[in-house]
Amino acid sequence: MMNLSTSMRVALVRRCSSSIAASSTPLLVARTLARSIHSTARVDHAAIYANPSVGATDSITPPPPPREAHDAAYYADLATRGVIRNNWSKEEIRSIYESPLLDLVFQSAKVHRLHHNPRQVQQCTLLSIKTGGCSEDCAYCPQSSRYKTTVKASKLLPEDEVLAAARRAKDAGSTRFCMGTAWRDLDGRKSNFKQILSYVKEIRGMGMEVCCTLGMLSADQAKQLKEAGLTAYNHNVDTSREYYAKIITTRTYEERLNTIAHVQAAGISVCSGGIIGLGESDTDRIGMLYTLSNLPTHPESVPINALLAVEGTPLEKQEPVKVWEMLRMIATARIIMPRAMVRLSAGRVRFSAPEQALCFMAGANSVFTGDKLLTTPNNDKNEDKAMFELLGITGKPAFFSESSATKSDFGSFEEPSTDTGSFENGAVDPNFVSKLDLSEPVDLNAPGVSKTCPKKQLLAERENADRPTI
Repeated sequence: MMNLSTSMRVALVRRCSSSIAASSTPLLVARTLARSIHSTARVDHAAIYANPSVGATDSITPPPPPREAHDAAYYADLATRGVIRNNWSKEEIRSIYESPLLDLVFQSAKVHRLHHNPRQVQQCTLLSIKTGGCSEDCAYCPQSSRYKTTVKASKLLPEDEVLAAARRAKDAGSTRFCMGTAWRDLDGRKSNFKQILSYVKEIRGMGMEVCCTLGMLSADQAKQLKEAGLTAYNHNVDTSREYYAKIITTRTYEERLNTIAHVQAAGISVCSGGIIGLGESDTDRIGMLYTLSNLPTHPESVPINALLAVEGTPLEKQEPVKVWEMLRMIATARIIMPRAMVRLSAGRVRFSAPEQALCFMAGANSVFTGDKLLTTPNNDKNEDKAMFELLGITGKPAFFSESSATKSDFGSFEEPSTDTGSFENGAVDPNFVSKLDLSEPVDLNAPGVSKTCPKKQLLAERENADRPTI
């Protein structure tokens, strides 16, 4: 039914009354009414569009342009109202990923600005504390002992070198220090693991977040890292489950997921993402995001890496990833995992400052700084500093959440009052979310759907933190 204003309804009734009085059949009555509605609506629109001041308080609101029920805007609407999901389907993620690029970035930027401070980007430093000689066959990695690359195997770095590197990183603005080792797991490495636990304690004592990537972990090893003060543990899924065996054969997909489960069970934040540019399809990229977004708790950090092909590895001939591909991954990740930190990770060195700015706009809010990413080159720190100043970006302070991305980086929230969409024990208030104008809303009572905090409370937190008005 067309939405007619009050005065137009009165005019319509008057016009139809005289015509209907003279009509002798119901068919003529119906035709007269239909012609009157069509004529009245057309004349009113023409008048309004010709002169916007005419009928400013008494006019028809044109219907919104049609859009697909399932697209980036649809799911961004839910994310901006605090709905967090762990039951995504691949079809839903595809509908976001394949949205027109400008629309996708616009929608992801809205989600990003609600859940994060858009002017803050976390600076992380990654140090290889044990390089080369790895027994794994990851096709992208120059540290594998199976490939002839320029990387030479070395022993675990001594404590003084590691702590000195951490201090330099902190002085340069990094708030998270990450340590990586080139080995499959910690089995038979008790002395090395003991040293690493001491590194974690010392660096945490500097007031920095501490992250490690040490290969596969047992539940007990994860517990020991937690007790030492580890903030986060990195264990990427790398790609989709379906494409995984074409990249790695020495470790299964399930083994990766088991390590992530041990880390989450120990109360350590999970850092998990993947690599694009391995020769995978868009379906595989969607599959990787599907795995991450359906974990019991979303990763606290989601690094999106663009392959830097290294001579001597099986993927040495791969074409460089284009910024448009990176934008799609970042924007989609931001919409389906609103609270996670999305890291513009390896491969950033190939992107110009304007291209990186687009990535930050799309929802990336973390980068690696420093000369190297394990063994591959990284952006110059002076160039990063100049870019941050140009874009008005500041570094994100360290925080020490003991869980993954179930809470905002603003801190803990009190439960909201009923007038803003109340919830108990994570349950959604259907009346609050049903106000959304969505043709096919998500089943808010389904497993894997939860409600965080409403926009009103998030905005209040921003004001308290002296953040820009959204």
